[in-house]
Amino acid sequence: MMTNHPTAMQTPPIVSPEEWDDAREHLLVKEKALSRARDALAAERRRMPWMAVNKDYVFEGPEGNLSLLDLFQGRRQLIVYHAFFQPGVGRWPEQACIGCSMVADQVAHPAHLNARDTSLAFVSRAPHPDIERLQARMGWEHIPWYSLTDDFDADFGVDEWHATNAFIRDGQRVFRTYSTTGGRGDEQMGNTWNYLDITALGRQESWEDSPRGYPQTPPYDWWVWHDTGETEPDRD
Repeated sequence: MMTNHPTAMQTPPIVSPEEWDDAREHLLVKEKALSRARDALAAERRRMPWMAVNKDYVFEGPEGNLSLLDLFQGRRQLIVYHAFFQPGVGRWPEQACIGCSMVADQVAHPAHLNARDTSLAFVSRAPHPDIERLQARMGWEHIPWYSLTDDFDADFGVDEWHATNAFIRDGQRVFRTYSTTGGRGDEQMGNTWNYLDITALGRQESWEDSPRGYPQTPPYDWWVWHDTGETEPDRD
């Protein structure tokens, strides 16, 4: 019987439970150091300069045209992912780009971002009826997804690739605060924590190293059940 397993795979050593625990503790030291380095990098992102967005953009949604400000849905922050789903790309019109489809499959329920005053939006060049059809077939209805109508993608350097951009608003004024484009930058996206770590305000938890005056609350207090939006106020 044929198998796909290599015939000469070089495996790690086989050890006792005590030796395995020692090896795990040794690796844990490095993992904790990586976590601290990741937190420090996120703290630097929160100190990135802001770039004013002075141009008006129009997106097509299920109920008509929307501005970039509308995509915030009244919240303070916005994360926008440019997904390749358009004529001439991949298996149009049946499928979106396979990499962008993997990203969409990984997206956690946006209610958790919303609980941190942050909205998520996917944008593509496909007409909105095609986007809705794709969402229904792939189970992506929880992702707000809009059709591009102008130069938004080109203006933010993602007209020929996928990318994630983060924005913040101050009243009616919108600012770009971060971006990661193509390559492996987007492979971390989808997880609520990773999304918050690229925003200007971060996770907004009291342990974070953030500039003075940034909104912060104790960890856990803002966690919600996505179906009700309720928190668990009696959590220890």
